[in-house]
Amino acid sequence: MFFLETSVLLFIGAFLLTYLTIPKIIGVVEHKRLMDDPNHRSSHASKTPTLGGVSFYYTLIFALFFISGRDVFNEAMYIIPGLTILFVVGLKDDLVVISPGAKMIAQACAIAFILANPSFTITSLNGFLNVNEIPYYLYLGIAGFMMLTIINSYNLIDGIDGLASVVGIVIMILYTTIFYLTQQYFFALLSITLNACLMAFLGFNLSSDKKIFMGDTGSLIVGFIISILTLKFLALGPESYTEMPFLLENAPLIAISILIVPLFDTARVFTIRIANKKGPFSPDRNHTHHVLIDYWGLSHKQASFIIGCFNLLFVMLFIVLGSKAKNLGMVIMLVSVVIFLGYIFFKYNYNFTTLKQKIMIKRKVESLKHRGNATKKKRKKDISIVRDENESKQ
Repeated sequence: MFFLETSVLLFIGAFLLTYLTIPKIIGVVEHKRLMDDPNHRSSHASKTPTLGGVSFYYTLIFALFFISGRDVFNEAMYIIPGLTILFVVGLKDDLVVISPGAKMIAQACAIAFILANPSFTITSLNGFLNVNEIPYYLYLGIAGFMMLTIINSYNLIDGIDGLASVVGIVIMILYTTIFYLTQQYFFALLSITLNACLMAFLGFNLSSDKKIFMGDTGSLIVGFIISILTLKFLALGPESYTEMPFLLENAPLIAISILIVPLFDTARVFTIRIANKKGPFSPDRNHTHHVLIDYWGLSHKQASFIIGCFNLLFVMLFIVLGSKAKNLGMVIMLVSVVIFLGYIFFKYNYNFTTLKQKIMIKRKVESLKHRGNATKKKRKKDISIVRDENESKQ
């Protein structure tokens, strides 16, 4: 009962704090002219306020203050420095842009605080692919790489309206359920808090008159929290899985299925860029969400909803399979699905220059149509003025 009351109050408080302060952020951004200018890669055509992730930071800090008593290993005090580092780096990147290398160093520093806490230490894979005990130094390497991958993968899917929020909401719902069933109430409440932030933000992100982007400030913070929750999920001991609907040894595959959207999209895009002899972080429009919009003609809302539903259904499928199937069979199935999806989207690996030309032509046609409509209205207005003058003379 205590958890239910706390979670409801926390959700309402986080939602209202985010919802009521985002308009203030929009006002400041517009007044200081800090809007995001569209370019040839952008999915939006007009200047749009960014820095929506600022609201995530202070909401999470407030929440951590109130729920810090629920953590066993003082995890809140280790999360706050990492959040602050990524908040400052994301804010700077939204305002003046920084190099990928500098962002990676900042992410590594934030991750170091988490790895220093014993609560997140993975001592065993519980028989996954017949691997049990793992040494501490190997854990540090695997965990650090995993968190870096999750943070950057989530950052990369933030390319169209609603997608990062929808995917984040799905992931938070799943982790809230997992940590509630395993009685890890601190992490369940942390998931609820971030979920409230994303739900409040989603309405503005999809709005036509009060639109705002979360920016790198938001995507880095959300990706960081997701990576923390994933690491904690994998660090749970056998005693925590008594109420879970899947086998203990399948936990790593369940974690991958929860993060399938950002992980698949990042792997696919990096493969395409490297195959085209470009850097893995070089910009293009080869992301899955860009394919759905540019070539399948979907709107931002439709693409985000479809990807979010796919994420949820994919997890449900693997949870059902994970309740009985051995992990080797699930690994084979996961690889098969990834290869199948990769094949489907492979034909959309178009040259970036061609994509740019098509998008520019499309925008030019729309601009000409708009200009033509404006000219017609002006002609009608001129004719009306001349007619009125003639009538007045008569």
